[in-house]
Amino acid sequence: MPDVAVIGGGIGGEHIKAYAELPDRFRVTAVCDVNRDLGQRLATQTGGRFTADIDDVLADPDIDIVDICLPPAMHVPVALRVLEADKHAIVEKPIAGSLVEADRLVAAEARSRGSVFPVFQYRYGKAFDQLAALRTAGFPGRPIAAAIETHWNRDRHYYANPWRGSWDHELGGAVLSHAIHAHDLLTQHFGAVAEIAAVLGTNANPVETEDCAAISFAMANGALATSSITLGAASDTTRMRLVYEHLTAESGTAPYAPGTDDWHFAARDLTRQAEIDAILQDVPDALAGFAGYFDAVADAIEGRPGREVTLADGLASIELVSAIYHSDRSGQRVSLPVDRSLPIAMSLRR
Repeated sequence: MPDVAVIGGGIGGEHIKAYAELPDRFRVTAVCDVNRDLGQRLATQTGGRFTADIDDVLADPDIDIVDICLPPAMHVPVALRVLEADKHAIVEKPIAGSLVEADRLVAAEARSRGSVFPVFQYRYGKAFDQLAALRTAGFPGRPIAAAIETHWNRDRHYYANPWRGSWDHELGGAVLSHAIHAHDLLTQHFGAVAEIAAVLGTNANPVETEDCAAISFAMANGALATSSITLGAASDTTRMRLVYEHLTAESGTAPYAPGTDDWHFAARDLTRQAEIDAILQDVPDALAGFAGYFDAVADAIEGRPGREVTLADGLASIELVSAIYHSDRSGQRVSLPVDRSLPIAMSLRR
């Protein structure tokens, strides 16, 4: 069973709750945070030790996995050190602040005995297992069109944290830090993106980074998709509607764990609805959110890969963000993959 050190007690606290759901798969043996009170409290919850020193974590030969839950600008520097120590790195989103940084992680992983697992916990939950079962049965057919809404409420209290809303520290805005999960789900279930057109704005909050966006995607398989993003909504809702040749899959509005929501799967040919319903009723409940994500990581480390989020997935997420930012700033449609000679590949910063 791997020993885990969690670095950063903010979202790290949510990670720790998920590890506690998997007591036969992980031991959290260390918690690292500059906030002693927070770090010691979380360490007490896990039964592990507290430290305020990242060097202490990296030097510990018993730690197998370092879970990086730090502000975004620290993700790559710390992940590189974790890989140099031949440990696995779990890295909260965003995996990097540019394609060049993400490429450095790819090169470092190739040299290391450790692997990088980007955090995309939205992928896990019964609804997506249901969609997978329908796909296995050959039901959905080809993707046609999709619509995504990431409409959340982020106000002055959220941005009171000094690193939020800053290009230097958060590295990007709503596209990078919020809708990145929904866009990951889009590519998971609709295929690769071929071309993007995007318009971004800072309309809801007095911050540096974008908090609104309207994006259109042309998928490599010919399907089309749209993404509407705002951090100025009255509440937090995430909604997805995936239209396939033979069915439409529509989520509820659960903002942070759409896989746990009740989805509606409707046959285009009403006479086939009973076939869909029969497939769905045989899909068991599944671990969702962070617990589902960590369970997949454990499988991969134990030699049973296939369900985990890979560094290639993380790289693809940064490629997509880079294309969105470049489209907005250039006023042009942008094809993927992104040309590494473009300034946007060096830095997402405006």
